[in-house]
Amino acid sequence: MQLNAMELQGYRNYDSVKLKTEGGVNIFIGPNAQGKTNLLEAIHVLSLTKSHRTSKDKELIGWNSGSAIIRAEMSRRMGNVSLELQLSAQGKKAKINGLEQRKLSTFVGTLNVVLFAPEDLDIVKGAPGVRRRFMDMEIGQVHPGYLYDMQQYQKILQQRNNYLKSTDIRRASPELLDVWNEQLAQTGVKMMQKRKNFIVQLQRWAEKIHAGITGGNEHLTVEYKPSFGTADGMDNQDQSSLFGQFMIKLTQSKEQEFRRGTTLAGPHRDDLAFAINGKDVQSFGSQGQQRTAALSLKLAELELMHEEIGEYPLLLLDDVLSELDQTRQTQLIETFQSRVQTFITTTGLESVNMSRLKDASIFHVRDGQLLR
Repeated sequence: MQLNAMELQGYRNYDSVKLKTEGGVNIFIGPNAQGKTNLLEAIHVLSLTKSHRTSKDKELIGWNSGSAIIRAEMSRRMGNVSLELQLSAQGKKAKINGLEQRKLSTFVGTLNVVLFAPEDLDIVKGAPGVRRRFMDMEIGQVHPGYLYDMQQYQKILQQRNNYLKSTDIRRASPELLDVWNEQLAQTGVKMMQKRKNFIVQLQRWAEKIHAGITGGNEHLTVEYKPSFGTADGMDNQDQSSLFGQFMIKLTQSKEQEFRRGTTLAGPHRDDLAFAINGKDVQSFGSQGQQRTAALSLKLAELELMHEEIGEYPLLLLDDVLSELDQTRQTQLIETFQSRVQTFITTTGLESVNMSRLKDASIFHVRDGQLLR
């Protein structure tokens, strides 16, 4: 998979810019706040129709523009593909080869990306929400239907939480709550099963990659931690039995939920656990071990996506090389070199191990302008 050209109109600080890529590695260099990350974000938005930096689409539209347009020409195994995504106050319009898509879910997954940014180092040591977002973004690319389930789940969850906050348990309608419980459980079970399967596959690759980085001295495990029950317990459960377990949990938590005004069980409270040689990395791992685990996860994503779709996705490295020491940076470069088309942002080449890079294309970014 390769991005051959991209055009932005009215996107963030870019009034109009065209990018043509020539090699496998493309470096955007320039001072902070010039628009480097905006370029990587645009590629990410073209992949998932949403930003990794904001949930508000209006922030992606330039001050002097009524809409933002991202166009791209790309190559996949089946041939060349043209993509277009328009963002406006009226919503999003997506086209593949000039044909407008009735559903965004048919657009998502045409272009696949793996993004690695400094905040992704918090996947291991950060809050659970960071890890849930990590799962959602990656599963959604391989299984676009997952994004639909996730959006439906969030809508139901918000309605249910609003009801819990605004209603006293003594005046609550059991019938209305039962409807929301059933809808929440039906959609939530689908998400949980996809998350479990994803983490099992990811663990297989992450374990192997982590062993390579550490010379076989460390064994990494990644475990899915659902908000109720256990991941191992899900192995022998079909959707109906897991649905029943979810419904029981919601019933058991009813009084506490009304007191706190929020839903206490479901995918929105799932987490991941990481261990190295059997010890919890989040609590007892060194900073180096935490970063190596995060790097292993990102490299595992590349291999997992290649396994799922038959070709490597694009790799987006947003100012992350400066956060890695020479050993980890070298491991990352050697992994994507000549196999994965990569886009890198950096404030200076001194933070990049250029001796390991071959034939990299360098673009200078300044105030929304792109120069060779």
